[in-house]
Amino acid sequence: MTSGLHIALTVLGAYVLLRFISILIGRVEKVMVKDKGEFFATIETEKRVRTLGNILRKATFVTVFVVALMMVLREVGIDIALIITGAGIIGIAVGFSAQSLVRDVISGFFIILENQVRVGDVAVINGTGGLVEEINLRTIVLRDLEGTVHVFPNGTINALSNKSRGWACYVIDAGVAYKENVDMVMDVLKEVGEEIYKDETFRPLILEPLTVLGVDSFGESEVTIKCIIKTQPLKQWEVGRELRRRIKNTFDQKEIEIPFPHLSVYFGEASKPFALDINQKNGKFVSSDKG
Repeated sequence: MTSGLHIALTVLGAYVLLRFISILIGRVEKVMVKDKGEFFATIETEKRVRTLGNILRKATFVTVFVVALMMVLREVGIDIALIITGAGIIGIAVGFSAQSLVRDVISGFFIILENQVRVGDVAVINGTGGLVEEINLRTIVLRDLEGTVHVFPNGTINALSNKSRGWACYVIDAGVAYKENVDMVMDVLKEVGEEIYKDETFRPLILEPLTVLGVDSFGESEVTIKCIIKTQPLKQWEVGRELRRRIKNTFDQKEIEIPFPHLSVYFGEASKPFALDINQKNGKFVSSDKG
């Protein structure tokens, strides 16, 4: 009866402790991202706090679970000293045999410590892009635009690109026909950039007005003018789509041609094309070669 009561109290105490710590971590997260002058509620702070909060919850759960399990085993009459000694020996053996696991954990620790990527970021890992949903000591979980979940062991990450850290840029390559005056086109692009910058809906998302860098390249059928606009992280695609829509409508209004790929065939002087004269005779079309 005494051992059963102790076991019940241990399990209940572990549950209450986990709930208390989870609520405490949640309160700390809210305080850290709340704008009170001391803490500035930015997207960066929120991502960082959410990532660390998830790690703390998982670490707390494992610690409390292991301690509660040891206490229950001791009440049952099992010598936990032998279990701890055996676990240490097994841990050393696993450390030598499962080197990839140790590598994943160490890599995950440095990813979190160096703040390379956070939950809620858009990142490209080993060539695969998506939204970061989970960051663990062993793995990072991405979900791409199609909803597919990609899991990467931290030790196998060779290239990590964060598309939403601090600020972001959207690059537009506007192609116009060769007959257009590029100076006039660049002035039009600046006007469109000023309009979206002054828009009340998009102004909070934009950090700097549209910058027209100039003529970037000469294509087969168009002159490419490169533009760039600086935005809040994760807002570059929303601003970019609206900017492209306004550029297209403005070009249509001002009759600025956006060319499509086409091919002009030139035979040269050495091989002139054949001239055909098509006449209708007796209800039938007859062609005569005049070349």
